Amino acid sequence: MNKLLAGALIGAASLTFATTAMAVTGQTRASYNAALDKASADYKMARDKCDALAGNGKDVCVEEAKGMEKRAKADAKANYKHTTKAQTSALIAAADADYSVAKAKCGAKTGNEMSVCIEEAKAAQTKAVAQAKANKKVSDARVEARDDTREADYKVAAQKCDALTGVDKDSCVSAAKAKFNM
Repeated sequence: MNKLLAGALIGAASLTFATTAMAVTGQTRASYNAALDKASADYKMARDKCDALAGNGKDVCVEEAKGMEKRAKADAKANYKHTTKAQTSALIAAADADYSVAKAKCGAKTGNEMSVCIEEAKAAQTKAVAQAKANKKVSDARVEARDDTREADYKVAAQKCDALTGVDKDSCVSAAKAKFNM
């Protein structure tokens, strides 16, 4: 089960990298809709392959197909919205998908082994969700700190302009506003 946890963490890390890389470029509404359509089509193809299986193998296959679709749609939304909240939601969706697959895999086990398997899967999900939420809080704090710093620097620059008069003061204030995006 440690392999499952490692896989989930590696998946979350790669999703974070992919989401961040795509967020830099952004996404149009048309490409967002195309990504959603592709996710649905990929799900249908993967789900159709599951019909040939039986028992727990089929259950796992179905959950993997659902998880793939859920991830793809969450990634598309994160890329389109280009917000920390959407990126966090994508990471949580990935954690939920991993949990569903792991839980389905646990269905092949019995008794205490099954209970332990499910608890390990739940722990991996809880860790991934907590990490996603922590990353969002850190990102939000950095944005707030950057904004506070910019505002403080602008106030200092504006205060320096108060020593001037007329056109010089107006030029100084305009320059400060331009420099600090105020």
